[in-house]
Amino acid sequence: MKRLKCASLDGLDAISVDVEATFTKGLPSFSIVGLGTGAIQESRDRIKSALLTNDFKFPPKKITINLSPSEIAKSGSQFDLSIALLIALNEEKNVTFDDFYVFGEVGLDGKLKDTSSIFILILSLSQAGLLKNVVIPKESVEKVSKIPNINIYALSTLNDTCDFFRFNSKEEKRVKNSDFAYNFIEINQKKYYYLSEFALDYKDVKGQEIAKRASLIAAAGNHNILFEGSPGCGKSMITKRLRYIMPPMSLEEILEKAKLESFDAKEPQFNPLRVYRSPHHTSTRASIFGGGTSSAKIGEVALSNNGLLFFDELPHFGKTILEALREPLEDYTILISRVNSKVNYFTKFMFVAAQNPCPCGNLLSSKKECRCNELEINRYKNRLSEPFLDRIDLFVTMNENSPQDGSTVNSKQLHQKVIAAFGMQKHRMQNDLNGKLNDEMLSKVCFLSSECEYILNKAIENLNLSFRSINKIKKVARTIADLEQSSLIEKVHLLEALSYRRRT
Repeated sequence: MKRLKCASLDGLDAISVDVEATFTKGLPSFSIVGLGTGAIQESRDRIKSALLTNDFKFPPKKITINLSPSEIAKSGSQFDLSIALLIALNEEKNVTFDDFYVFGEVGLDGKLKDTSSIFILILSLSQAGLLKNVVIPKESVEKVSKIPNINIYALSTLNDTCDFFRFNSKEEKRVKNSDFAYNFIEINQKKYYYLSEFALDYKDVKGQEIAKRASLIAAAGNHNILFEGSPGCGKSMITKRLRYIMPPMSLEEILEKAKLESFDAKEPQFNPLRVYRSPHHTSTRASIFGGGTSSAKIGEVALSNNGLLFFDELPHFGKTILEALREPLEDYTILISRVNSKVNYFTKFMFVAAQNPCPCGNLLSSKKECRCNELEINRYKNRLSEPFLDRIDLFVTMNENSPQDGSTVNSKQLHQKVIAAFGMQKHRMQNDLNGKLNDEMLSKVCFLSSECEYILNKAIENLNLSFRSINKIKKVARTIADLEQSSLIEKVHLLEALSYRRRT
């Protein structure tokens, strides 16, 4: 019996699968066992055609292919090449597959094809330390070569793959791992990449200095932020520019973003531009958090990991959606449970929301009359619960625009400040940015002087702050200090952090 290694998806992660083959006497047959889905069962006809059209003899025996472990359901056409190799080389006594993983769909003419899951599977196996050597179709090279620290061998046809294992010419087929041709900073011997082009620039935003300052703080520390203002004041305009000034990305984050894009049926973009997701307020709960009838599917919350999730017209989202959002905003993970699967997603995204001050939007306007009565305003604001609002770090009330407003800053200037603040956080050996620090790390980096403690205690009394709100004020103050390149949190930093708290 011979065996090869392949893999299948289980939620967001890959499971290693042993592809085993036996050839026994009996009526000629070809069966695949081990809970393979329709795509795997159909591979029998593809493989048989590929072998016969490439001058291979199809063994007149009882062929049994087993995908182990057998109790786990497996899917995908990436098993084609593994199965075809075991059949084509079944009589080759000296052929060994060693520690190679083999992926690829086989065409009827023997040509190897890429599949949407190959990159995801190899990345997941590599991250788990299970994969070192991998054979893939040439079509997959552009994506897979981005993964570091693995040996990649790319081939075009089934014949080429058979010769690859027959003869000692493996180095000739080895593909060089790709480099990332982007600007980067190096901190503690680790590279962080960033873009220096800004498709959307803050120079287009006129006025709104407080909102731009708050968005700078949010970007530098990965803080959640809520913009409130009249229609047309620039809430969405500022939010769409936020992703371009967010902190640099590590190689692991870039690959994770590409992995999520593949799950979202998009061609992965290996650039250090953080993801931006903006679901409509009519979106279903399953589309936001993930779901499905039998197996868990990925949703907007998980697709936003390490990026930005924007909820425009926040109060118009369903009450159940807003309340369910509390868990991923607090724990940075979400567990989706179904009968056949349980999947845990990471949710370390920046949450940005925008809302009007009232249903008609004119409550804060000095030029237009508000048409809402007090009951309608209260009902509108009561759609957002206190526990939900408590998870937002920065609250910004935006003014109306004026003809005299001008542009005072551009995205390049803001991004340079973010990079400097990012450097301070990484030099403190923080794994997470300030907005996502746990309590243990918070106590190490956000200690206050006695004067600052006194100011914070007075604020706790006057604003009736919860323990969560207190921690968020400390995190925001720490980010403001980082933007000012201060190792200590000063009084001015704390006072500015307090100014962004919601007034009840």
